[in-house]
Amino acid sequence: QVQLVESGGGLVQAGGSLRLSCSASGSILGINALGWSRQAPGKQRELVASITGGGSTNYADSVKGRFTISRDNAKNTVHLQMNSLKPEDTAVYYCNVLVHNGLGYVPDYWGQGTQVTVSS
Repeated sequence: QVQLVESGGGLVQAGGSLRLSCSASGSILGINALGWSRQAPGKQRELVASITGGGSTNYADSVKGRFTISRDNAKNTVHLQMNSLKPEDTAVYYCNVLVHNGLGYVPDYWGQGTQVTVSS
């Protein structure tokens, strides 16, 4: 089992920035890819950013150029720097351990989530 604990959510005005952090513990040996997903009210969950153990990153089109994912393997942490936030970024954000299903990375483990609210 892997435990993921997020922090850093909150309320911010449009155009502002937030930095989310996630700490992984438990059975973390062998974890390769980590990521962040989000779920807005009435919408499906969306994987917005991923990063492999080697540092390769991938982003959803909706956040490219505004969000940056990074990780510290020594501390078992992953971060999401969110800039130029928009009201449509409002969602609960989840930290994920990802697995590759042959087509792409998908969430395997989930944190408890942290609320991000962007006011207009």
